[in-house]
Amino acid sequence: MTIHRIRLLGDPILRNKCDHVVNPSSPAIRIVADDLQETLQDVKARLGFGRALSAPQIGAPVRMIHLANGDHPFLVNPEIEDIGSKDFYVCNDCFSFPDLLVRVHRSFQVTVRFTDLKGKQHVIEAEGALAELLQHELDHLDGVLAIDRADGLDPFFYREEWNKHHPEESRLGEPFPRAEIL
Repeated sequence: MTIHRIRLLGDPILRNKCDHVVNPSSPAIRIVADDLQETLQDVKARLGFGRALSAPQIGAPVRMIHLANGDHPFLVNPEIEDIGSKDFYVCNDCFSFPDLLVRVHRSFQVTVRFTDLKGKQHVIEAEGALAELLQHELDHLDGVLAIDRADGLDPFFYREEWNKHHPEESRLGEPFPRAEIL
């Protein structure tokens, strides 16, 4: 296993559409999975937060996501199958631009189909913070960053300033202050 540096805004790999994984149980994909897990654990230990990491963020241009919590830690070739009718605003952040928060508009509910590392198909039905997280990570696999989805006037915030003025709302993935589900 290897701890990788997180690719930062400006690195061209973050703008590429990732390759479909042909064999989810291959040794090469297992290495990417282990590296994702090790890198996320390292980042969480250093920064004190982190829920997920996508393969392109460690330089691997394949369709894979690692979720820190939940029944399915690795999502291979994930695709959104359905979205709910309600949307919400969230204050989104990303390891690829760690000091910046951005207000984005996301679907409150999503259904995601994916393959695990053994090649078995699964479906996750998610809402709220998990739905936002899945949309954020799947965007990475298509070369889309949260900054591309900035919504509203003045949608960007430095993390330090946000935490100073909104300490109770500083958690990743929480709904934007006083925002309602749309």
